[in-house]
Amino acid sequence: MNEHEKALPAGGPAKLTQNAVKIYVISSRERLLLPLAFCFCLLLVNTLLWSGPTAGLTAAVCVWYGLLGLYLGRTLLNTWESRVLLAVNLALAATLALGSNWYFRAWNLLALLALLPVHAIGLSGRQFLPWWRPSMLWERLCLLLWGLFGHLGAALATAWPQKKDGAARRVLPLLLGAAGALALLAVLVPVLASADALFAAATADLRAFVSLHFTDAVWKALLASVMTPFLFGLLYSLRRPTPLKRTRAAARGGVDGLGFAIVLAAVAALYLLFLGVQSAGLSGGAEYLAQKGLSYAEWARSGFFQMVGVTVVNLTLLLAAVQWSRREGGAWRAVRLLSALLTAESLLLLLSAAWRMTLYVDVYGLSFKRCMTYWGMGMMAAFLLAAAWKVRRPDFRFCRVVFPLALAGWLVINCVPVDYLVAKDQVDRYLSGESGVLDAEYLLYDLSYDTLSQLERLDGDMVCTAYGDWDAIGTARLSILLEQRRQEARTDCADWRTWSLSAWLASRGGA
Repeated sequence: MNEHEKALPAGGPAKLTQNAVKIYVISSRERLLLPLAFCFCLLLVNTLLWSGPTAGLTAAVCVWYGLLGLYLGRTLLNTWESRVLLAVNLALAATLALGSNWYFRAWNLLALLALLPVHAIGLSGRQFLPWWRPSMLWERLCLLLWGLFGHLGAALATAWPQKKDGAARRVLPLLLGAAGALALLAVLVPVLASADALFAAATADLRAFVSLHFTDAVWKALLASVMTPFLFGLLYSLRRPTPLKRTRAAARGGVDGLGFAIVLAAVAALYLLFLGVQSAGLSGGAEYLAQKGLSYAEWARSGFFQMVGVTVVNLTLLLAAVQWSRREGGAWRAVRLLSALLTAESLLLLLSAAWRMTLYVDVYGLSFKRCMTYWGMGMMAAFLLAAAWKVRRPDFRFCRVVFPLALAGWLVINCVPVDYLVAKDQVDRYLSGESGVLDAEYLLYDLSYDTLSQLERLDGDMVCTAYGDWDAIGTARLSILLEQRRQEARTDCADWRTWSLSAWLASRGGA
């Protein structure tokens, strides 16, 4: 047990203490923070809601950390946990501006939506549960919700100080009056224009100008105004956190491991039977599969998604058995032995699935899903090895290793040019005569701009399926389709919010 754990109260649900009457302490930092928070919300609305997880979100994440650093000071770099999460989140944000694969962009967005709040709440200076405990996520979620919804009055107290003298007293009425006037004008001018043709003609140019230049901006400003009190309240709670009260958790007592041993034995026996059947398929080849009514491709491509579920079940079962069994007697020794057997069988199941996937790739080549299958199997194998160490050393903290391992693995696969490698493999197989067909439509439309440099190696007169609108499908020469994709890349690069290095490199091709 390290010093951080000793400083923590006994693990249990955290509760927030709150005063009956909230008194917000407003300093010059808060007065500076409020307009900056509004500007950040405006940036977030202008990027995420209008362009999705692209380079605009990269800029938003960088601005977010700049805002945290300005408001919280050196707290951002005080602990190694904060420094690691800062590096991870910035790296994930950078991938949005580097690649153009929408699968990675979507998952990186989800990862940022989880990691950014976890990191931010950890900056409040509270004594949290250690990060490797799964209950930490629930604790920080509660604190996040309290920060977002429990301090909505902080923005109002900052905008309208209690000391009502001078110009500060007029700030809020001025803003409310201006907003009310604009809202009424936006409603009344179109009504009057519809009631009188002369007035409509006189204000036509003005209304067109406002509609063209200001309507979108007004909606963005309104959304940003709605978001600002929540964001400001969250930031306020980080600098002035509410103390936590913990309820002491009851001491954990182990249960008789006999029940776990029976379950583990049954599952292990089932996997032995399954591995026996698998070995027959591996050794029998295509003729044996044909006798069973299966095609070689159907058999070879199966197994990954099933193995995901099996691995999750196996990990959950053996971790529960090792963690909750009473560590004494013959039942405990049986639990450890059967858990080790189950881990070995799970690794063999993954190896079998990987071997079958390799056979399938040898025939049909790489694809994005097949590459991610290999990555997923590798990560699951690493988790199983960590579980095996847990069986050997029952006091080993499994999550303390798995959480960083999962983050590191995801960052690594983000750095691999998967789409480029898939396109290169497919084009190489086609040009060498190893494969008589090439799914150019898949490489063009289902993957990112990284595939274009490899497709340029093919004959430009090749006829391919062309996808325009959702309902417009026809045929066109490959050179025309490549130029269309390059034009799409140039369009993305024309707006800073949708710019990416992948699109920029693709836009320069074919010149």
